Amino acid sequence: MSKRRVFLKSLAALGTTTLLHKTGWSQVPLESRQTRIKPKKLKKGGTIGLVAPGYSIDPEKFYLAVETLEKMGFKTHHTHRILDYEGYFSNTDEERAKDLMEMFTNPNVDAILCARGGYGCTRILDLLDYDTIKQNPKPLIGFSDITALINTIYKETGLVGFHGPVGTTLDDEYSQTYFKRIVMEGPEILPMKNVILSDPEDYMNSEYHRYTIYGGTGEGELVGGNLSLVTAMMGTPYEIDFTDKLVFLEEVEEAPYRIDRMLTQFAASATLPKAKGIILGVFKGCDRLKTSDNFTLKEVIMDRIAPLGIPAMYGMSFGHVPHNLTIPIGINAYFDAHKKRLRLLEPAVS
Repeated sequence: MSKRRVFLKSLAALGTTTLLHKTGWSQVPLESRQTRIKPKKLKKGGTIGLVAPGYSIDPEKFYLAVETLEKMGFKTHHTHRILDYEGYFSNTDEERAKDLMEMFTNPNVDAILCARGGYGCTRILDLLDYDTIKQNPKPLIGFSDITALINTIYKETGLVGFHGPVGTTLDDEYSQTYFKRIVMEGPEILPMKNVILSDPEDYMNSEYHRYTIYGGTGEGELVGGNLSLVTAMMGTPYEIDFTDKLVFLEEVEEAPYRIDRMLTQFAASATLPKAKGIILGVFKGCDRLKTSDNFTLKEVIMDRIAPLGIPAMYGMSFGHVPHNLTIPIGINAYFDAHKKRLRLLEPAVS
Protein backbone atom coordinates (compact mmCIF):
# COMPACT_ATOMS: atom_id res chain seq x y z
CA MET A 1 0.00 0.00 0.00
CA SER A 2 1.38 3.46 -0.92
CA LYS A 3 2.36 5.97 1.75
CA ARG A 4 -0.33 8.34 0.49
CA ARG A 5 -3.01 5.67 0.86
CA VAL A 6 -1.80 4.79 4.35
CA PHE A 7 -1.90 8.50 5.23
CA LEU A 8 -5.48 8.87 3.98
CA LYS A 9 -6.54 5.72 5.81
CA SER A 10 -5.09 7.06 9.06
CA LEU A 11 -6.93 10.35 8.59
CA ALA A 12 -10.21 8.54 8.02
CA ALA A 13 -9.66 6.61 11.25
CA LEU A 14 -9.19 9.90 13.10
CA GLY A 15 -12.38 11.30 11.55
CA THR A 16 -10.69 14.28 9.95
CA THR A 17 -10.83 15.66 6.43
CA THR A 18 -8.04 17.28 4.46
CA LEU A 19 -8.02 19.35 1.32
CA LEU A 20 -5.84 18.80 -1.73
CA HIS A 21 -4.22 21.75 -3.51
CA LYS A 22 -1.41 22.14 -5.99
CA THR A 23 0.85 22.89 -3.03
CA GLY A 24 0.11 19.48 -1.50
CA TRP A 25 -1.94 18.13 1.38
CA SER A 26 -2.99 20.58 4.07
CA GLN A 27 -2.41 19.09 7.50
CA VAL A 28 -5.14 21.28 9.03
CA PRO A 29 -8.40 19.36 9.61
CA LEU A 30 -11.35 20.82 7.71
CA GLU A 31 -13.31 21.25 10.93
CA SER A 32 -10.77 23.75 12.27
CA ARG A 33 -11.19 25.83 9.09
CA GLN A 34 -14.91 26.31 9.57
CA THR A 35 -15.01 28.90 12.36
CA ARG A 36 -17.32 31.44 10.80
CA ILE A 37 -16.03 34.93 10.07
CA LYS A 38 -18.36 37.83 9.35
CA PRO A 39 -16.75 40.65 7.38
CA LYS A 40 -17.05 44.24 8.53
CA LYS A 41 -19.97 46.31 7.30
CA LEU A 42 -19.38 48.19 4.09
CA LYS A 43 -19.87 51.90 4.74
CA LYS A 44 -21.01 54.61 2.38
CA GLY A 45 -17.92 56.27 0.97
CA GLY A 46 -15.99 53.01 1.27
CA THR A 47 -13.81 51.64 -1.52
CA ILE A 48 -15.03 48.69 -3.58
CA GLY A 49 -12.41 46.70 -5.44
CA LEU A 50 -13.60 45.45 -8.83
CA VAL A 51 -12.34 42.15 -10.24
CA ALA A 52 -13.19 39.92 -13.21
CA PRO A 53 -12.24 36.41 -11.99
CA GLY A 54 -13.87 34.72 -14.98
CA TYR A 55 -14.82 36.08 -18.38
CA SER A 56 -13.49 39.31 -19.82
CA ILE A 57 -15.66 42.41 -19.57
CA ASP A 58 -16.46 44.99 -22.22
CA PRO A 59 -14.80 48.31 -21.25
CA GLU A 60 -18.01 50.27 -21.80
CA LYS A 61 -19.97 47.98 -19.48
CA PHE A 62 -17.16 48.11 -16.95
CA TYR A 63 -17.18 51.90 -16.76
CA LEU A 64 -20.98 51.91 -16.51
CA ALA A 65 -20.57 49.64 -13.46
CA VAL A 66 -18.06 52.09 -12.00
CA GLU A 67 -20.54 54.90 -12.60
CA THR A 68 -23.31 52.96 -10.84
CA LEU A 69 -21.14 52.39 -7.77
CA GLU A 70 -20.09 56.02 -7.64
CA LYS A 71 -23.74 57.11 -7.79
CA MET A 72 -24.37 54.79 -4.83
CA GLY A 73 -21.74 56.70 -2.89
CA PHE A 74 -18.73 54.40 -3.18
CA LYS A 75 -15.18 54.83 -4.38
CA THR A 76 -13.83 52.17 -6.72
CA HIS A 77 -10.46 50.56 -7.28
CA HIS A 78 -9.22 48.19 -9.97
CA THR A 79 -5.97 47.07 -11.55
CA HIS A 80 -5.02 46.90 -15.22
CA ARG A 81 -5.79 43.16 -15.22
CA ILE A 82 -9.56 43.61 -15.26
CA LEU A 83 -9.62 44.93 -18.85
CA ASP A 84 -7.07 42.53 -20.32
CA TYR A 85 -7.95 39.51 -22.46
CA GLU A 86 -6.78 35.90 -22.48
CA GLY A 87 -9.09 34.13 -24.91
CA TYR A 88 -12.53 34.38 -23.34
CA PHE A 89 -11.04 35.12 -19.90
CA SER A 90 -10.15 38.54 -18.53
CA ASN A 91 -6.60 37.31 -17.96
CA THR A 92 -4.57 34.17 -17.29
CA ASP A 93 -5.56 31.96 -14.36
CA GLU A 94 -2.55 33.16 -12.40
CA GLU A 95 -3.24 36.85 -13.02
CA ARG A 96 -6.93 36.55 -12.17
CA ALA A 97 -6.06 34.80 -8.90
CA LYS A 98 -3.41 37.41 -8.19
CA ASP A 99 -5.90 40.22 -8.81
CA LEU A 100 -8.37 38.76 -6.31
CA MET A 101 -5.67 38.18 -3.70
CA GLU A 102 -4.42 41.77 -4.06
CA MET A 103 -7.92 43.03 -3.34
CA PHE A 104 -8.06 41.01 -0.13
CA THR A 105 -4.66 42.23 1.05
CA ASN A 106 -5.07 45.88 -0.01
CA PRO A 107 -5.89 47.76 3.23
CA ASN A 108 -7.61 50.53 1.23
CA VAL A 109 -10.19 48.14 -0.25
CA ASP A 110 -13.27 47.62 1.95
CA ALA A 111 -15.22 45.14 -0.19
CA ILE A 112 -14.74 43.18 -3.42
CA LEU A 113 -17.35 43.16 -6.17
CA CYS A 114 -17.05 40.93 -9.21
CA ALA A 115 -17.65 43.00 -12.31
CA ARG A 116 -19.21 40.04 -14.12
CA GLY A 117 -19.46 36.25 -14.04
CA GLY A 118 -19.08 34.02 -17.09
CA TYR A 119 -16.73 31.09 -16.59
CA GLY A 120 -13.30 30.60 -15.07
CA CYS A 121 -13.57 30.74 -11.28
CA THR A 122 -13.18 26.99 -10.78
CA ARG A 123 -9.83 27.23 -12.61
CA ILE A 124 -8.35 29.50 -9.94
CA LEU A 125 -9.60 27.84 -6.75
CA ASP A 126 -6.31 26.03 -6.13
CA LEU A 127 -4.31 29.21 -6.84
CA LEU A 128 -5.81 31.18 -3.97
CA ASP A 129 -4.11 31.64 -0.58
CA TYR A 130 -6.94 30.83 1.82
CA ASP A 131 -4.90 31.56 4.96
CA THR A 132 -4.25 35.09 3.67
CA ILE A 133 -7.94 35.54 2.84
CA LYS A 134 -8.84 34.40 6.35
CA GLN A 135 -6.46 36.98 7.81
CA ASN A 136 -7.93 39.76 5.64
CA PRO A 137 -11.70 39.18 5.71
CA LYS A 138 -13.91 41.46 3.66
CA PRO A 139 -17.16 41.09 1.69
CA LEU A 140 -16.89 39.32 -1.67
CA ILE A 141 -20.02 39.76 -3.80
CA GLY A 142 -21.14 38.17 -7.06
CA PHE A 143 -23.28 35.44 -8.59
CA SER A 144 -23.30 32.95 -11.47
CA ASP A 145 -19.70 31.67 -11.87
CA ILE A 146 -18.79 33.47 -8.61
CA THR A 147 -20.68 30.64 -6.88
CA ALA A 148 -17.41 28.68 -6.92
CA LEU A 149 -15.50 31.43 -5.12
CA ILE A 150 -17.93 32.37 -2.37
CA ASN A 151 -18.75 28.78 -1.40
CA THR A 152 -15.15 27.56 -1.51
CA ILE A 153 -13.85 30.52 0.46
CA TYR A 154 -16.55 29.91 3.07
CA LYS A 155 -15.70 26.21 3.23
CA GLU A 156 -11.98 26.80 3.59
CA THR A 157 -11.90 29.91 5.76
CA GLY A 158 -15.35 30.38 7.31
CA LEU A 159 -15.63 33.81 5.69
CA VAL A 160 -19.22 34.72 4.86
CA GLY A 161 -19.60 35.59 1.16
CA PHE A 162 -22.47 37.16 -0.74
CA HIS A 163 -24.39 35.75 -3.69
CA GLY A 164 -25.62 39.01 -5.17
CA PRO A 165 -25.46 41.34 -8.16
CA VAL A 166 -22.25 41.80 -10.11
CA GLY A 167 -21.07 45.22 -11.25
CA THR A 168 -22.94 45.07 -14.54
CA THR A 169 -26.28 44.16 -12.89
CA LEU A 170 -26.35 46.46 -9.88
CA ASP A 171 -28.23 49.26 -11.67
CA ASP A 172 -31.59 48.18 -10.23
CA GLU A 173 -33.37 49.66 -7.19
CA TYR A 174 -34.48 46.31 -5.75
CA SER A 175 -30.99 44.82 -6.12
CA GLN A 176 -29.39 47.89 -4.55
CA THR A 177 -31.84 47.83 -1.64
CA TYR A 178 -30.91 44.32 -0.54
CA PHE A 179 -27.23 44.92 -1.29
CA LYS A 180 -27.32 47.82 1.19
CA ARG A 181 -29.51 46.06 3.78
CA ILE A 182 -27.32 42.96 3.94
CA VAL A 183 -23.77 44.16 3.23
CA MET A 184 -24.03 47.62 4.82
CA GLU A 185 -26.75 47.61 7.49
CA GLY A 186 -26.82 44.00 8.71
CA PRO A 187 -30.09 43.91 10.68
CA GLU A 188 -30.61 41.19 13.29
CA ILE A 189 -33.57 39.70 11.39
CA LEU A 190 -34.39 40.41 7.76
CA PRO A 191 -37.31 39.06 5.69
CA MET A 192 -36.20 38.47 2.09
CA LYS A 193 -39.21 39.75 0.18
CA ASN A 194 -39.68 38.87 -3.47
CA VAL A 195 -39.86 41.72 -5.94
CA ILE A 196 -43.31 42.90 -7.02
CA LEU A 197 -43.28 42.30 -10.75
CA SER A 198 -44.35 45.39 -12.64
CA ASP A 199 -44.03 44.09 -16.20
CA PRO A 200 -47.20 42.25 -17.33
CA GLU A 201 -45.05 39.99 -19.51
CA ASP A 202 -43.27 38.71 -16.43
CA TYR A 203 -46.57 37.52 -14.95
CA MET A 204 -47.22 35.55 -18.13
CA ASN A 205 -43.70 34.11 -18.25
CA SER A 206 -43.71 30.68 -16.58
CA GLU A 207 -40.10 31.14 -15.49
CA TYR A 208 -41.24 33.87 -13.06
CA HIS A 209 -44.07 31.83 -11.53
CA ARG A 210 -43.71 31.08 -7.81
CA TYR A 211 -44.83 27.73 -6.45
CA THR A 212 -44.27 25.26 -3.63
CA ILE A 213 -42.48 22.08 -4.67
CA TYR A 214 -42.76 20.33 -1.30
CA GLY A 215 -44.30 21.89 1.81
CA GLY A 216 -42.75 22.40 5.20
CA THR A 217 -40.29 24.63 7.00
CA GLY A 218 -36.56 24.47 7.61
CA GLU A 219 -33.80 26.36 9.36
CA GLY A 220 -30.08 26.30 8.64
CA GLU A 221 -27.09 28.00 7.03
CA LEU A 222 -27.48 29.22 3.46
CA VAL A 223 -25.26 27.71 0.76
CA GLY A 224 -25.55 27.41 -3.02
CA GLY A 225 -25.77 29.58 -6.10
CA ASN A 226 -25.68 28.63 -9.77
CA LEU A 227 -26.81 25.03 -10.40
CA SER A 228 -24.18 24.38 -13.10
CA LEU A 229 -21.39 25.46 -10.75
CA VAL A 230 -22.74 23.54 -7.77
CA THR A 231 -22.87 20.32 -9.81
CA ALA A 232 -19.49 21.00 -11.44
CA MET A 233 -17.90 21.14 -7.99
CA MET A 234 -19.25 17.73 -6.99
CA GLY A 235 -16.57 15.07 -6.73
CA THR A 236 -13.86 17.70 -6.20
CA PRO A 237 -12.22 18.94 -2.99
CA TYR A 238 -14.55 21.95 -3.26
CA GLU A 239 -17.85 20.03 -3.20
CA ILE A 240 -20.46 21.74 -1.04
CA ASP A 241 -21.72 19.88 2.02
CA PHE A 242 -25.51 20.31 2.11
CA THR A 243 -25.98 18.69 5.53
CA ASP A 244 -28.42 20.75 7.64
CA LYS A 245 -28.22 23.58 5.10
CA LEU A 246 -30.74 25.70 3.25
CA VAL A 247 -29.67 25.25 -0.37
CA PHE A 248 -30.46 27.97 -2.90
CA LEU A 249 -30.05 27.49 -6.66
CA GLU A 250 -30.57 29.40 -9.90
CA GLU A 251 -29.79 28.79 -13.58
CA VAL A 252 -29.86 30.48 -16.97
CA GLU A 253 -30.33 29.39 -20.60
CA GLU A 254 -30.33 25.63 -20.00
CA ALA A 255 -32.93 23.40 -21.69
CA PRO A 256 -35.18 21.31 -19.41
CA TYR A 257 -33.31 18.10 -20.23
CA ARG A 258 -30.07 19.71 -19.06
CA ILE A 259 -31.75 20.93 -15.88
CA ASP A 260 -33.04 17.36 -15.48
CA ARG A 261 -29.50 15.98 -15.76
CA MET A 262 -28.04 18.43 -13.24
CA LEU A 263 -30.88 18.00 -10.74
CA THR A 264 -30.55 14.23 -11.03
CA GLN A 265 -26.87 14.47 -10.14
CA PHE A 266 -27.64 17.05 -7.47
CA ALA A 267 -30.30 14.84 -5.88
CA ALA A 268 -27.98 11.81 -5.90
CA SER A 269 -25.24 13.58 -3.93
CA ALA A 270 -24.34 12.13 -0.54
CA THR A 271 -25.43 15.11 1.54
CA LEU A 272 -28.43 16.66 -0.24
CA PRO A 273 -30.95 14.29 1.45
CA LYS A 274 -29.75 15.85 4.74
CA ALA A 275 -30.55 19.42 3.64
CA LYS A 276 -33.15 21.44 5.54
CA GLY A 277 -34.62 23.17 2.51
CA ILE A 278 -34.21 23.92 -1.19
CA ILE A 279 -34.90 27.40 -2.53
CA LEU A 280 -34.92 27.87 -6.28
CA GLY A 281 -34.63 31.29 -7.87
CA VAL A 282 -35.64 32.23 -11.40
CA PHE A 283 -34.31 29.83 -14.06
CA LYS A 284 -34.26 32.42 -16.81
CA GLY A 285 -34.41 31.08 -20.37
CA CYS A 286 -34.80 27.49 -19.15
CA ASP A 287 -38.47 26.73 -19.89
CA ARG A 288 -39.88 25.32 -23.13
CA LEU A 289 -43.40 24.95 -24.48
CA LYS A 290 -45.01 21.62 -23.66
CA THR A 291 -44.93 19.15 -26.56
CA SER A 292 -45.31 15.40 -26.87
CA ASP A 293 -41.55 14.88 -26.85
CA ASN A 294 -40.38 17.11 -24.02
CA PHE A 295 -41.09 18.30 -20.48
CA THR A 296 -41.58 21.80 -19.15
CA LEU A 297 -39.21 23.30 -16.60
CA LYS A 298 -41.81 22.93 -13.83
CA GLU A 299 -42.41 19.27 -14.68
CA VAL A 300 -38.68 18.57 -14.43
CA ILE A 301 -38.33 20.43 -11.15
CA MET A 302 -41.32 18.75 -9.54
CA ASP A 303 -40.20 15.32 -10.74
CA ARG A 304 -36.61 15.68 -9.50
CA ILE A 305 -37.05 17.70 -6.27
CA ALA A 306 -40.44 16.81 -4.76
CA PRO A 307 -39.60 13.10 -4.12
CA LEU A 308 -36.75 14.20 -1.82
CA GLY A 309 -39.35 15.20 0.76
CA ILE A 310 -37.45 18.37 1.63
CA PRO A 311 -39.23 21.74 1.97
CA ALA A 312 -38.73 23.39 -1.42
CA MET A 313 -40.04 26.20 -3.59
CA TYR A 314 -39.39 27.81 -6.96
CA GLY A 315 -39.36 31.45 -8.03
CA MET A 316 -37.55 33.58 -5.45
CA SER A 317 -36.12 36.84 -6.78
CA PHE A 318 -32.54 35.91 -7.47
CA GLY A 319 -30.55 34.66 -10.43
CA HIS A 320 -29.86 35.97 -13.91
CA VAL A 321 -32.67 38.48 -13.61
CA PRO A 322 -32.74 42.27 -13.16
CA HIS A 323 -34.12 42.03 -9.61
CA ASN A 324 -31.49 40.05 -7.70
CA LEU A 325 -31.45 39.43 -3.95
CA THR A 326 -28.15 39.44 -2.09
CA ILE A 327 -27.97 36.13 -0.22
CA PRO A 328 -25.20 35.59 2.37
CA ILE A 329 -23.36 32.26 2.34
CA GLY A 330 -23.11 30.70 5.81
CA ILE A 331 -25.77 32.80 7.54
CA ASN A 332 -28.63 31.14 9.42
CA ALA A 333 -32.07 31.59 7.92
CA TYR A 334 -35.63 30.32 8.28
CA PHE A 335 -37.54 29.03 5.25
CA ASP A 336 -41.25 28.35 4.80
CA ALA A 337 -41.86 26.53 1.53
CA HIS A 338 -45.66 26.75 1.71
CA LYS A 339 -45.69 30.50 2.30
CA LYS A 340 -42.67 30.91 -0.01
CA ARG A 341 -40.81 33.00 2.54
CA LEU A 342 -37.15 33.28 3.54
CA ARG A 343 -35.92 35.17 6.58
CA LEU A 344 -32.37 35.82 7.73
CA LEU A 345 -31.99 35.14 11.44
CA GLU A 346 -28.75 37.03 12.07
CA PRO A 347 -26.60 39.79 10.60
CA ALA A 348 -24.24 38.83 7.79
CA VAL A 349 -21.71 41.53 8.71
CA SER A 350 -20.09 42.64 11.93
